[in-house]
Amino acid sequence: MMAESAAGSKRIIHGGDLDAARADFPGAPEPWVDLSTGINPWPYPLPAIPADSWARLPGRSAEAALREAAAACYGAPSPDCVVAAGGSQALIQILPRLRPPGTVAVLGPTYAEHAAGWAKAGHRVSEVMSLESCGGADVMVVVNPNNPDGRIVPPKTLLALADRQAARGGWLVVDEAFAEVAPHCSVAAEAGRAGLVILRSFGKFFGLAGVRLGFLLGEPALVEASRAAMGPWAVSGPALAVATAALSDAAWIAATRRRLADAAARFDAKLAGAGVRVAGGTSLFRLIDDPQAAGLYNELGRAGVLVRRFDYRQEWLRLGLPADKAAEDRVKTACGMFKNR
Repeated sequence: MMAESAAGSKRIIHGGDLDAARADFPGAPEPWVDLSTGINPWPYPLPAIPADSWARLPGRSAEAALREAAAACYGAPSPDCVVAAGGSQALIQILPRLRPPGTVAVLGPTYAEHAAGWAKAGHRVSEVMSLESCGGADVMVVVNPNNPDGRIVPPKTLLALADRQAARGGWLVVDEAFAEVAPHCSVAAEAGRAGLVILRSFGKFFGLAGVRLGFLLGEPALVEASRAAMGPWAVSGPALAVATAALSDAAWIAATRRRLADAAARFDAKLAGAGVRVAGGTSLFRLIDDPQAAGLYNELGRAGVLVRRFDYRQEWLRLGLPADKAAEDRVKTACGMFKNR
């Protein structure tokens, strides 16, 4: 088969942008199957939301209850080590403003918003391919498990690195956006340790990205500085109610970890049956490494399936989990048609 360019998509479409996908593939069937984000396709069932959550400003007791639930769920030693924000993206933008401009090393390739946030705040940012290449950076950023390849840095390694950063007045920022499906890799139990800053995302594992909620776990002084930078009422009343219930539901969390792992294994088998090799990922997303990725992306787009491609690795595609057999079959059929053409 001759190599195909990515002409079917004129730009890198970021996760969830179905309007852009429809513009690039106007003949694609509806409804689209959106696999461009690593969001659980089976969201947490919404609890009853108190009516006054919509009508009143969020209260301190509700915010405290959320921090307690988050600390317990993530294994943090105290709610005093936890601050909630309107999405982990907000924290990615706030953190760089809490230090004077310096040097930042981001372990890549990874989520681009980290480097962008630090650079925008005046820091000198470099992307490194190994922890040994970080040199003497004031701040080091590690996404663990990594997006998009699922790379995991062992907690022991991270904690030793945090100690070295603390000794020189630096930070190690560990983004654990996908750690709910790999709790063994989390360093949240060490929240409050000098030099260690942990970010958690609520919406991905719980399938409720629209809630816009994220957490920072760190030393109490950093927690207070983050809270001051965000200002009052950073999290909406309905979000406080939903997330407190979800984070406290241990049975749902355990069952969902199993469900996602089973679904990822089943999806891998379907992709393999269509001639597509899975090279990595987590149980919330799968990574394809294929020299024909551009053509495969276009074939999927024409079939009404949106996946994530990357400007820095043209051979990579990231796929979230399909929500049902019909979506799985649409992906498998498109992949099979392309590979067997």
